[in-house]
Amino acid sequence: MRAFLRDAWDRFLLYLPLVCMGLLALGSYWMVRSTAPSTEAAPPQTKRHGPDYFMEGFAVRTFDPKGRIRTEVLGRKAQHFPDTQWLEIDAITIRSVDEKGRLTTATALRGLTNEDGSEVQLLGSAVIVREGDAPNQKSSNPRLEYRGEFLHAFLDTERIRSHKPVELLRGKDRFTADSLDFDNLAQVITLQGRVRGTLLPEPRQ
Repeated sequence: MRAFLRDAWDRFLLYLPLVCMGLLALGSYWMVRSTAPSTEAAPPQTKRHGPDYFMEGFAVRTFDPKGRIRTEVLGRKAQHFPDTQWLEIDAITIRSVDEKGRLTTATALRGLTNEDGSEVQLLGSAVIVREGDAPNQKSSNPRLEYRGEFLHAFLDTERIRSHKPVELLRGKDRFTADSLDFDNLAQVITLQGRVRGTLLPEPRQ
């Protein structure tokens, strides 16, 4: 009798691991069947605000169909941020020549441009200068100069805006205001806030 019990106990210990593994497998199967699959999508991963490439001491030029320089962008350092798709440029300088050959120059301590270059934000000691027409031309568009700590230029629509104090020099005339909206296509300048102006008469011919 003792030999029979000892043999049965040995057989029990021999098959115990297999029985435990079977029970675990059945339990896992039951849990999978009884748990409803999650319908919530995984949250989108946010892009880290960090540059994916940079340039130093660079100059980028674009040309018109006749091979003449249309725009030139220079800077001490540039960083591209993939999360905003903007290019940040230190010590930015932009030179642009329109169809009439007039030169526009923009400088600032720092600049932000979008991917296609249609928008430029100038920050810190920002200056935009558009040269006037040549004296022999029939039109008489004077030299324009904009100064401020922030200037936002829309190149496609030829518009300049600023929500901060600005100084505008038009020929010999000088204006200051708390904000600016200049539409070059419509030839309309809107100055708001504390607006002050100094107008000098044209010299007699």
